[in-house]
Amino acid sequence: MKMKGKVKNYIDEMLHEKRSLHFSLIDPDKIRSIDELSRLSKQLYDAGTDAFLIGGTLGISKSELELCLDILEDFEIPKILFPSNINIVSEKADAVLFMSLLNSDDIYYVIGAQVMGAPIIKKNKLEPLSTAYIIIGHGGTAGHIGRARVIPFDNFELASAYVMAAEFMGMDFAYLEAGSGSPETVKPEMVSAVKKISRINLIVGGGIRSEEKAEKIASAGADIIVTGNVIESNIENATKIIRRIKQTKSIE
Repeated sequence: MKMKGKVKNYIDEMLHEKRSLHFSLIDPDKIRSIDELSRLSKQLYDAGTDAFLIGGTLGISKSELELCLDILEDFEIPKILFPSNINIVSEKADAVLFMSLLNSDDIYYVIGAQVMGAPIIKKNKLEPLSTAYIIIGHGGTAGHIGRARVIPFDNFELASAYVMAAEFMGMDFAYLEAGSGSPETVKPEMVSAVKKISRINLIVGGGIRSEEKAEKIASAGADIIVTGNVIESNIENATKIIRRIKQTKSIE
């Protein structure tokens, strides 16, 4: 089911219910077979995930990306690209996180890739979701590749300043990313601090591998929670996390 041009409205309507949403991050390079992806995506959809994010930092080819999108086509939730560079673009998706890595020391990841990618997104008729991407703590591969000046897990004031800057620049989302496989999550206290000073839609991801951690981040005010590695390593736990998030009301 295509949702081109409707994804931002869909997210806004879901957030109006005053609960956190869940996005499932699918890395095409880490899926071993079509059957596995079909099985995992159905389990995630049945558990109540609100959208599929498709992307990854390393090793994704256009053919892998489009095969993944073909399999996800039948699910009636948005398919949103999570690009690491301008090659991760396909007209088969509904939207793209149009991200600027605000705390990168490399201007390419702040605005260069965006300038080159914008005409491609326009040509493919993808809905751009303007997003400030902010690397926290561990950072993982994304932090290394993106040459991020990583914000410490405990520096709530600095994280808040970046998110305020994103809001003042008119961005729709701010994504606090602890990094794939991070030993820690973004702290719930950081989420609370950010939400107290900003009305921007807040996405939080990285290191979320338990229901308890997901619930704390949701309760702290995260609008959207992203899980990725746990989908590949423990799908039963991933579906439990989704259900717990769906039951949690934000204190925001």
